[in-house]
Amino acid sequence: MSLLRQPILLLSRSAQVKRLVTTLPVTSGIVTGYVPGETSDTAVTASRALIDGGLDVTLDFLGEDTLDAQQAEATVAAYVEVLKALSVAGLTRHAEVSVKLSAIGQALPDHGHKIALENARTICRAARNAGTTVTLDMEDHTTTDSTLAVLRDLRKDFPETGAVLQAYLHRTEDDCRSLAYEGSRVRLCKGAYHEPESVAFQDKLDVDKSYVRCLKILLAGDGYPMVATHDPRMVEIASSLASRYGRAQQTYEFQMLYGIRPGEQRRLAASGEKVRVYVPYGGEWYGYLMRRLAERPQNLSFFAKSLISKS
Repeated sequence: MSLLRQPILLLSRSAQVKRLVTTLPVTSGIVTGYVPGETSDTAVTASRALIDGGLDVTLDFLGEDTLDAQQAEATVAAYVEVLKALSVAGLTRHAEVSVKLSAIGQALPDHGHKIALENARTICRAARNAGTTVTLDMEDHTTTDSTLAVLRDLRKDFPETGAVLQAYLHRTEDDCRSLAYEGSRVRLCKGAYHEPESVAFQDKLDVDKSYVRCLKILLAGDGYPMVATHDPRMVEIASSLASRYGRAQQTYEFQMLYGIRPGEQRRLAASGEKVRVYVPYGGEWYGYLMRRLAERPQNLSFFAKSLISKS
C-alpha cells in the first residue's frame, strides 16, 4: 500500500484527473461516502443523522494552503454560517468545528500568522455564541510551532479551543506533556503528511509505539484526550489505558472519519464511549477524497477502472 500512496497523492494535484473524477457517475458514490456534500445545509443534515444515531461530530470546511486573503475570509464566513445553522438546528451540544489555519490565512505573505490568529478568533467567537467549540487541525511539521502559538493565544480568551498532535513527529511526546493540563482538549492522531526522517518516524511500528506513548501521557494527564484512530488495536489499547488510569467513559473520546468504519463507530457509542465523527464538506473535496482513496486499498482498483474507461 505504501507504494501506491504517493502516486495517488500526486494525482490529487492533477486538474485533468479532477475533471475526470467529477464527471464519472461511478465516483459519485465514492465521493458521498467520504464527503456528505458541498454546502452547510448538507453538512448539518449529515450531522443530524449522526447525532440521532448517538454520535458526536466535528465539521471541517474543506480547503487549505490558501494564498488569497479573500478566500481566507470566505472560509471564515463559511464557518460562521455553519455554526449558526447548527445552533438553529439545536445540534451544538453534540457538534463542533475543526479549522485548518492554512485555510484562513496562515500561509499568506508578511502577516499570515497574525491574519490566521484574528480569523481563528472570529470563528471561536462564533462557536462560543453558538454554544460549542473549535479544534485547530494540525498540518505539516513546518506549521507546528505557528499553530501551537496561535493555540496559546486563542486559549487566553477561548480556553476551550482544542489542539491536534501527530504521533509520527519526534517532538510530539513533549508537546503532549505541555498540553496535558486541566481544561485542555487534545486530539491525538498518527499523522497524514509526507514528512522527512529528520522530524518524523518512518516505520509504521515506530509510529504505533509513539502513538501509545503519547496516549499514556494524555490519558494520565488532567486534560481531555480525543483518540483519533481507526486502528482496532489502538482502540483496544486506548480503552485499556483509560481503565488503567481510572478514566471514566465520557472523560475522553474516540474520533473517526466520516465514512470509515461506521459500524465500529456505532459499536463504541453503544458501549457507552463518546465517539465523534470528523465530517468534511465544501467544494474543495477533491484533494481530501484522493487522500482517503490512498488510504483505502479496496477502493483503488474500482476507482482506477472507472478512470480508464472514461479516458
